[in-house]
Amino acid sequence: MNFKTFGKLPSEDRLQKIEQVDNYREGEFKNVETTSLNPDNVSTFKMLRAFYNKPKDVKPDREIPNKKIDLSSIEAEKPTIVWFGHSSYLITHNNFKILVDPVFSGNASPVNIFGKSFSGADNYEVEDLPEIDLLILTHDHYDHLDFPTIEKLHAKTKKIITSLGVASHLEYWGVFPNKITELNWWEYITINKNLKITATPARHFSGRGFTRAKTLWSSFVLELDRYKIFIGADSGYDDQFKRIGAHFKGFDIAFLECGQYSAHWPQIHMFPEETVKAAKDLDTKIVFPVHWAKFMLSTHPWNQSIKRFIKEAAVQEQEYIAPIIGESYVLGENYMQTNWWDF
Repeated sequence: MNFKTFGKLPSEDRLQKIEQVDNYREGEFKNVETTSLNPDNVSTFKMLRAFYNKPKDVKPDREIPNKKIDLSSIEAEKPTIVWFGHSSYLITHNNFKILVDPVFSGNASPVNIFGKSFSGADNYEVEDLPEIDLLILTHDHYDHLDFPTIEKLHAKTKKIITSLGVASHLEYWGVFPNKITELNWWEYITINKNLKITATPARHFSGRGFTRAKTLWSSFVLELDRYKIFIGADSGYDDQFKRIGAHFKGFDIAFLECGQYSAHWPQIHMFPEETVKAAKDLDTKIVFPVHWAKFMLSTHPWNQSIKRFIKEAAVQEQEYIAPIIGESYVLGENYMQTNWWDF
């Protein structure tokens, strides 16, 4: 274990700025709606027992289907997406490359014996990535902010957008401060004439140790040329999806979490049916379910989430896209969807 992976909490000038914002109260960031990590006060023993007795199919019994392409060769005029499993993906538009929450170390925890990625879900490495124009980091949990990945990646990353306070970790890891912009909810930055980014609320929490909620967690909206893209990050369901959808008047595509849910923590992660509900609230043409197919972070079967999601999407007549890990999908073009997870 490299203790540097725990990062560093905001202090001094950064903490003074944080203490002035409305969503930071009583020494921590707060969700818009009252939120509990454990609303039913389930005992630690009961949670540990559930993890110990989890079903065998909580992990796939064979290599997950995957593809590998030359990421540097993508030149489509429409946004082109390559999903790396869980919540990591690359969006390329007119050769401008946007990378979201990359985790390429092979595990989603500070120690490599826990949170290991599934076989087939790590067919790309940092070395396979081209130069990144913009890196988006939604919050500081290990399955979204990966120290070994950042350590290798930041030298070939031009700019980083993240949630308020997260830059404290990044600077501690050697990232130059002038590369980083932190945003609070509803703050925005114009990157160039074709790209505006707004941080929007999510219902979650943060922390890389026992101390929680000292840095912010966010979803993000990309207004990329004529396209509107919602980067959903981790979030339980609440009315903020309707507010965001109404404010931006709908989306072309929304990346929404679909996995790692539990009845023990229903307010910080969505159930698959809620993912469809959130998509409807956002008024998105297409939903791209993420936060699944790479790590075992809950006790449900690894492919249960996508099966529940597509069943509800059919009922609600919600269009979706669920590509194989590593292949490219061009927004708006026909895609031959297969249930590649059925094994």
